[in-house]
Amino acid sequence: MSKTFEDKTGAEVTVTFNETDRSYDIAVADGTIAGHAFFLPGPDAEAERIFHHTEVDEQFGGRGLSKILVAEALEDSRELGVTVVPVCPLFVKKLDETGEDYAAQGGKFRKATGADMDIIKRQA
Repeated sequence: MSKTFEDKTGAEVTVTFNETDRSYDIAVADGTIAGHAFFLPGPDAEAERIFHHTEVDEQFGGRGLSKILVAEALEDSRELGVTVVPVCPLFVKKLDETGEDYAAQGGKFRKATGADMDIIKRQA
């Protein structure tokens, strides 16, 4: 999966699913990776993703890259029928704001549990 978008400056950016690193990566036009949205498999490994950390390199700040990254990770998860478990504050905020619309479009998400937090702690 790889999709191209425009950031706030009008520059082209690409979001790619990185299965090896369990992340969605965002790259700027020259191919430089500017950020990541990391996830771990949930208790139901095939059907859940715990999004626990999102980062964008500060040199690319102010371009709206984290918003693009979160939105595309959610969109891809919805298309795959995967339940999103938001732990990262960016995912929590996005789903707090748009969760009803996300669910109405077929997206699935649930609040994190102690078992989800244990999964994250074991990977740290």
